[in-house]
Amino acid sequence: MGKNERFVKTYSQGIANVTEIWVDKETGVNYLFHTSGNAGGLTVLVDSEGKPVISKDTKDIFDK
Repeated sequence: MGKNERFVKTYSQGIANVTEIWVDKETGVNYLFHTSGNAGGLTVLVDSEGKPVISKDTKDIFDK
């Protein structure tokens, strides 16, 4: 994976039914991706108040 890629996978679970969390390194916004067979979906991951989950200091963490 090159340093110029905007998104980084921070979590993965499953084989046939896969759930992943991806972080946008530019904004810190977390996205939930789920796939089952040939269907899948992507959505913004939100906290208990319905606000997007934002990772702090993503450039420092992921560009090492």
